[in-house]
Amino acid sequence: MAYLSKNLSVLAYANGFTLWHYTTADVSTDVDTTGYFNTAADMLRLGDIIMANTNTAVSPAAGLFVVRQNAAGVVDVTDMTAIGTANLD
Repeated sequence: MAYLSKNLSVLAYANGFTLWHYTTADVSTDVDTTGYFNTAADMLRLGDIIMANTNTAVSPAAGLFVVRQNAAGVVDVTDMTAIGTANLD
């Protein structure tokens, strides 16, 4: 699939930092590919954090991406840091 702007929303904004939420059926390794968020380049800033739900259609995962580059319309985010990967019950 590809980035869908309707699935990116602001959770919080303060002091030039934005916390985003993004949901997608794409796997996290597709989302962290350079250029995935290019159409959102005018909104994303270095250091912004994207809380994400990925692979929602098959095997849902949750985690964080950090915007590490946004230059000349090219956006790159870090690899996803997974959240809640273990259930120790």
